[in-house]
Amino acid sequence: MSKDFVLKKGLDIPVAGAAELRVSKTIAPGIVAVEPTSFKGFLPRLLVAEGDSVLCGSPVLADKKNPDILLASPVSGTVREIVRGEKRKLLAVLIESDGKQAALDFGVRDAGALDAEQVRTALLQSGLWPWLVQRPYGIIADPAIRPRDIFISAFNTAPLAADVNFCFGKETKALQAGVDALSKLTDGKVHVSIAADAQDSPFAGLRGIELHRFSGKHPAGNVGVQISHIAPIRKLDTVWTVSPAGLAAIGKLFTTGRYDAVRKVAVTGPMAFAPAYIETVPGMPMREIAGFCGNSEGLRVISGDILSGKTVGREGYLGFADTQVTLVREGTDQELLGWIRPFRFNQFSADRSYFSWLLPKKKYAMDTNLHGGPRAFLMNDGYYARVLPMDIYPVFLAKACLAGEIENMEKYGIYEVLPEDLATCEFVDPSKNDIQDMIEKGIDLMLKEMA
Repeated sequence: MSKDFVLKKGLDIPVAGAAELRVSKTIAPGIVAVEPTSFKGFLPRLLVAEGDSVLCGSPVLADKKNPDILLASPVSGTVREIVRGEKRKLLAVLIESDGKQAALDFGVRDAGALDAEQVRTALLQSGLWPWLVQRPYGIIADPAIRPRDIFISAFNTAPLAADVNFCFGKETKALQAGVDALSKLTDGKVHVSIAADAQDSPFAGLRGIELHRFSGKHPAGNVGVQISHIAPIRKLDTVWTVSPAGLAAIGKLFTTGRYDAVRKVAVTGPMAFAPAYIETVPGMPMREIAGFCGNSEGLRVISGDILSGKTVGREGYLGFADTQVTLVREGTDQELLGWIRPFRFNQFSADRSYFSWLLPKKKYAMDTNLHGGPRAFLMNDGYYARVLPMDIYPVFLAKACLAGEIENMEKYGIYEVLPEDLATCEFVDPSKNDIQDMIEKGIDLMLKEMA
């Protein structure tokens, strides 16, 4: 029996450039990157050297704190380069693909017939464990912990997000195997949330889950928002989350015996030519999608969505868990009279400051222009709470993070959120504060002080 939740707070941002529901091309990149910087708290230790041969699923990096946690190669080929930054910080391992996708054989097994230790060992050895994200703090799950519950958000409300049903509609067998495996790792429930208006969702018929239906504006699709309504995280609670892409990859491990990271990725945004989907692997170089952006000047390439994705540039790589690339224009121009002009039909306002609210179905070619400069907080907490469907105080939480006040951070909800959950607050903030960065620094402090 499903449970229904209707969220009245939130904000859908009408950005132009949604991907057409078709696979435009399959990209088998010549080079892929395994980036340890994509994982909070992961201290990488190299397991390979330049010139080494690897297969799909071969371990490339291990966590110094927990050597059982591995990052694996998504392709077969040869280690081409170890990329380091300042103070020799390990940034990426570049692997040159041989185009064969030869993989390690982990063995086909019935996930439902395995015990918790066998599932845990399989996920650790295959390099799929990093798909499991632990809350609080959004770090890689600790294999020594049994979480209270496991949560999966099977829909995404972020601007131009990939359509989950389109991406995973034919993966029902793998999704069920993934659920069967994850259910062994918790004494609680595997919670799956879908959109209330979802038609023929491949997640709705899964066995062994607690199904929830959510309706509302962004960030209704964020798993953190869903957790806060289903079973909020309290102090000393530990829950895990996994994305649909991660669930499918885990399921394929048991149904095929292979590490299979191939997924559909939506190429979106106002600067995308004929936005559509591609099939590729994580770590794909962004130059592989040059056909979607041509030689456009002043282009920002984002791995993820426009609110909380990572700017990687044309020379960057697709993030480990990302199923979306967003292409937007760098907004460096200044507008004459700015906010004083009421007839700005090409500008979106969440406050109905312009008459553009008379065009509710219009999509906007948004860019990165802030239309103003940063300044101190000016609004009360209710201003931000109206776009955040969670029972927390976002301004007080952000201020506590800035001040490093751990007791107030706990009081105002640091255990319940990740930066992405407050992205809509950052979008509507007239003071142009980087609220997500404030929350990130607060989480870093909590990890340091509470370790």
